[in-house]
Amino acid sequence: MKKIYLIILFPFIIIYSQQNKQLQKFGKDFFAWKTITQPLSGDDIPRIERPNLWVPNYSPEAVKNYKEKYKEFKNRLAEIPKTNWTRSDSVDYLLLRSAVERVNWELNILKLPESHPEFYVRQTIGSIFDLLYISTPFTPQRAKNLLARLNAIPKTIADAKKNLTSPIKPFAKVALSMLKDIRKKLNKTADELEKLNPDLWKSRLHKLTADASRALESYSSWLKKRLPNMTEKFNVGRDNYIYFLKNIALVPYSPEELLRMGRQEWNRAVAFDTYEKLRNKNIPEDKIFKTAKDQINQERVDELDIRKFLEEKNILTIPKWTKHYLLRETPAYLKPLGFLGVNDDLTSKTRSNENAYRYISKPSKDLSFFQKSAAIDPRPLMIHEGIPGHFFQLIVSSKNPDFIRQHYFDSNSNEGIGFYVEELMLQFGLFDNKPHTREIIYSFMRLRALRVDVDINLALGNYSISEAGKYLETTVPMDKATAYGEAMFFALGPGQAITYQIGKIQILKLISDAKIKMGDKFNLKDFHDYMMLNGNVPISLQRWEYLGLNNEIKKLWN
Repeated sequence: MKKIYLIILFPFIIIYSQQNKQLQKFGKDFFAWKTITQPLSGDDIPRIERPNLWVPNYSPEAVKNYKEKYKEFKNRLAEIPKTNWTRSDSVDYLLLRSAVERVNWELNILKLPESHPEFYVRQTIGSIFDLLYISTPFTPQRAKNLLARLNAIPKTIADAKKNLTSPIKPFAKVALSMLKDIRKKLNKTADELEKLNPDLWKSRLHKLTADASRALESYSSWLKKRLPNMTEKFNVGRDNYIYFLKNIALVPYSPEELLRMGRQEWNRAVAFDTYEKLRNKNIPEDKIFKTAKDQINQERVDELDIRKFLEEKNILTIPKWTKHYLLRETPAYLKPLGFLGVNDDLTSKTRSNENAYRYISKPSKDLSFFQKSAAIDPRPLMIHEGIPGHFFQLIVSSKNPDFIRQHYFDSNSNEGIGFYVEELMLQFGLFDNKPHTREIIYSFMRLRALRVDVDINLALGNYSISEAGKYLETTVPMDKATAYGEAMFFALGPGQAITYQIGKIQILKLISDAKIKMGDKFNLKDFHDYMMLNGNVPISLQRWEYLGLNNEIKKLWN
């Protein structure tokens, strides 16, 4: 008989069976390996902490070893006896299978090392960006880590030229765009870092920056020379997309079902947006903040009000140890490389006792889609990215007593939660004091619904990247730069763009199923607390564990 123990992270008690030791041991071994080998990306959700002096390694020998390790982990996981398992053990198994199969997806299906020229931009200057967004002051160790990563750039570029045997032309163009004026950008970052604390760098920063710049410029020239002979084909195709849905995202729907779901939500978003604009037509438009300081100060007030609102409305428990999600002007050393990823610091497992920050620019009508919305009202973006969205979910999930569930698997749950809480707060009346903010929420809804269409049709080969960008630009509508940036991001990483809308739909279905099954015993606050604690767990698995309903899981289990 399995022991049980109690974990109290919230005022209600969560009861867990003792976890399966073999699954937990496998998880510790696998995630230790992933800490060393996980590719860098521009997304803020999958970010992980690396060991001191870590550098990427994509030598041909290392890539071969990674592919062999995938097979080893897959076979080892399959050999774990599936006897006397609790439902939670089965959930953990499917999570681990998802994590292992993501390695296969990246290495053998997307073929990142062989086919994605932009991949090596991420693994070089992207590794520098990963040390720049951290909001705490530079320490001597962090400076050493940055110097080590700069020093590794020439070797990584040399490895890239060996590995890229089947480069994709549209992705090479992305790499070339990212590398434009790279020497100037790196020099500016180095200059600003030197100004802050010259003693940290021991005169090495500019030399290593020059070496890195030279290597990156040579990579740019190498790509340009080979561009005419590269393939235009980038789509993964229907079979591979279904493999991703079933084995990694753990989404129990076909591409065609997802397209119908996205279209239905698009219709709803457009209709509600129409109602809201008519409702508010005689209300003066809200003005953009005059200064970044004004925006920062208002967000600080709003963040406290939202925490209070969540508690008073009995929506969610905010543990007393929860730190704050705040705004800060973008540091001068980060600005030149800000294009490499989401400009925020959501902290991490070991830094959950620190405040999170989002970096902002001077308010302006010329800002991009999301940044402009925050320059009018900080709350919609703060709710998604901060509290009760990503920052809150990630730090709560990092304290899950099940080690396996502390880790990222797929954005379906994380982004689904982030999108879900936006409309949740609208429905509870948070934006009644600024009616035009509800229009911002509905514009977000329009975008997330269209992302389903764009993601799937890019993956199936029905859209070119330029067609997808134009579609987003004119239909959401949104600024051209953001629209084309989104289209390119979705082409590079199939399956990510559906996560917002489909994850939200799955959450709403789970709530509906829970209310019907549990009746008056269903408590929304308790459910939300469970959902946040297990926020890294795909919603289909949450539904199975929370309600015991396995009709969706049958489609996923091998």
